[in-house]
Amino acid sequence: MTEFDPLQMTRRHFLGSASLGLGALGLAESGVQAAGIPRKAAKAKRVIYLFQSGGPAHIDLYDEKPLLRKEHGNQLPSSVIGRQRLTAMSGNQASLPMAGSAFDFADYGKSKMRISSLLPNIGGVADDICLVRSMWTEAINHDPAMTFFQTGSQIAGRPSMGAWVGYGLGSMNKDLPGFVVLVTKGQGDQPLYARLWGSGFLDSRYQGVPFRAGKDPVLYLKNPEGVSATSRRNVLDTLGVLQRQQSKVSSDPEVDARLAQYELAFRMQTSVPEVTDLSSEPAETFDLYGEDARTPGTFAANCVLARRLAEKGVRFIQLYHQGWDHHGDLPGNARYQAQLTDKASAALIIDLKRRGLLDDTLVIWGGEFGRTAYSQGAISKDNYGRDHHPRCFSLWMAGAGVKRGFSYGRTDDYGYNLLDKSGNVITPSKDKFVPGVVHVHDLQATILDQLGIDHHQLTYRNQGRDYRLTDVHGHVVTDLLS
Repeated sequence: MTEFDPLQMTRRHFLGSASLGLGALGLAESGVQAAGIPRKAAKAKRVIYLFQSGGPAHIDLYDEKPLLRKEHGNQLPSSVIGRQRLTAMSGNQASLPMAGSAFDFADYGKSKMRISSLLPNIGGVADDICLVRSMWTEAINHDPAMTFFQTGSQIAGRPSMGAWVGYGLGSMNKDLPGFVVLVTKGQGDQPLYARLWGSGFLDSRYQGVPFRAGKDPVLYLKNPEGVSATSRRNVLDTLGVLQRQQSKVSSDPEVDARLAQYELAFRMQTSVPEVTDLSSEPAETFDLYGEDARTPGTFAANCVLARRLAEKGVRFIQLYHQGWDHHGDLPGNARYQAQLTDKASAALIIDLKRRGLLDDTLVIWGGEFGRTAYSQGAISKDNYGRDHHPRCFSLWMAGAGVKRGFSYGRTDDYGYNLLDKSGNVITPSKDKFVPGVVHVHDLQATILDQLGIDHHQLTYRNQGRDYRLTDVHGHVVTDLLS
């Protein structure tokens, strides 16, 4: 993928930046990147984001609440809910009975991190992860919540995080995309839209490239029958001459972006089959990740592929795993999703670590929000469902400069509200940073910081306004960093 070129701008961009004075022009002429200028030494070279779509229940996985077990079936006090909004799915329930987790928790590792028995393998790498129990978001429904995590806005159309990272840092491998997307096949559940990995108003060269399971990981990459590599090369050379002429006339960077994508696709005809072929992996790999890893498109196979892409220098690797939207029969559904994801998630950490890649790879595991302390719908001794809950939930990171064996943040005894470091219930605001509490924009700022990017500096002027991933908010959560 082509590195960002600060000299390549439209007339509108030039006129917009001219107000910054001759100093800005001097930076451009010296070749210093005008966007995503690293403000410190980067601890992360790449990101692998294991996005768990649907909203995993923090109370059943990472945030044990004994009081809910004790009060199982009793009404959740109205004072706990306060003035928080509920979804239409449970807001009209006559009763909101508390639902204690059906799963035991245990201390894992030297850090004695409390994690559900559903996730024994993730528990096995507890001393390598940084568990955040105090995430919060403003979105209460899936689509805006996922869009917010991926783009920094609940409104569709903004660049995704991977696109922002590519725009700021470029690619480390000219033969592969800087941003690759992998989706677990056959999971269904909440829909995933291509705009979640889109480039928005950035050049199209920065958008994520989906790698699919099967013989054709990237659609339309192979030459049609009867077209040789030599013929394709000749076509691209001729097209390049025409597009360079068009670029001089229009000064439209999208013309050059399109040509760069054509050239990348040509190189990917060789690089993609090689990196996606897991047949060269030893049997030990499948022992580590699980037998599911032998089946293309499974979460486990995608975790192996993510490691291979990381080795090849892909900058941002996004895995989407659907299936965590458990409004009913949560115990059975959560067991099933844990079976699909627990072993491979932990294996990825182990594999990266033993290959010396974990020190400069940031791994993230989490969904778009949490689940309610009360049951949605019918509740019994062993069965319940949970509705969406944006006010507090859990997420973990590993590698690349984050603290290891570290738990951060607290929720109240019901797992319903955030607590500050003094143990007081708070009403969070994205306009005010509270130590111990992590907003979505704070997480995004921290991820960029580990990549050596000051999130305030990573901006792009569009339609007369400077945009950034963290909008006008976000704080680097230094408490999470080693």
